[in-house]
Amino acid sequence: MGRHGFLRLAGGALAAALLSGLGFSVVSQAAPPLSKLADTRPNAIPVDVELVLAVDVSYSMDPDEQALQRDGYRLALTSKEFLQALREGAHGKIAITYIEWAGQHDQRVIVPWRLIEGPESADAVAAEIARAPYRRASRTSISGGLAFAQGLFATSGYRGLRRVIDVSGDGPNNSGMPVAPVRDLIVNKGIVINGLPLMLKRPYRGMMDIAHLDWYYEDCVTGGPGSFVIPVRGREQFVEATRNKLVLEVAGRTPKARVVRTSAEHPRVPCLIGESLWNQRWGAPDFQ
Repeated sequence: MGRHGFLRLAGGALAAALLSGLGFSVVSQAAPPLSKLADTRPNAIPVDVELVLAVDVSYSMDPDEQALQRDGYRLALTSKEFLQALREGAHGKIAITYIEWAGQHDQRVIVPWRLIEGPESADAVAAEIARAPYRRASRTSISGGLAFAQGLFATSGYRGLRRVIDVSGDGPNNSGMPVAPVRDLIVNKGIVINGLPLMLKRPYRGMMDIAHLDWYYEDCVTGGPGSFVIPVRGREQFVEATRNKLVLEVAGRTPKARVVRTSAEHPRVPCLIGESLWNQRWGAPDFQ
């Protein structure tokens, strides 16, 4: 099949069939009952937000970038701004888990669900993130990372007023399901997806990089009430951007200078651009 034929199929019947294979319902876009959205067991602990930190460990992330990413989250979780936002919540505590993702079938929980309710528990989670060994893996499946992340809420042990997936990465989806339909189904379950696109390098198409990765995240990856994207364009910005993002997520706010997202029917960057670039270089993407 030619590249353009593949692109047409991926946005329609093929996407629906593949989503069904991943366990998503494609019959209705309506939000499912509450029991489908969160851990509703009687012993689930009430928190202000259940937050999944989903970080890219694909080979495009060099060791320095990985270390920068880890340091950003570690320092953000122990910052005075984060702890102040935590104290101001209705419950004064959040639940958090830290996962890594790369290709379609490569997602790992690095830090299981943990309760943060003050400086000591924040320090403990930050230390747990820092201790985890570094790793890198092939391909970039944002859709796989999002699908894995959304499945963690049902058995988290917590009942959040909000549920948020915080995804960071340095390139577009090029493996597994197309990302936009996966995003739409997750958002329709009442989960908010925020983004931290890492734009630290000059785009090089041979490495599957794209210009305007922030637009791609805004139009194709993130969604839900109050969702936002904070791009990182320099290493010196990473810690501040990560801290600001976590503060906003804990407080349930959006950035003041939010970019207005374009219509989902007319994204500024094609949502299948990563698959297209992979197809041009290596042949048809591996929708399996």
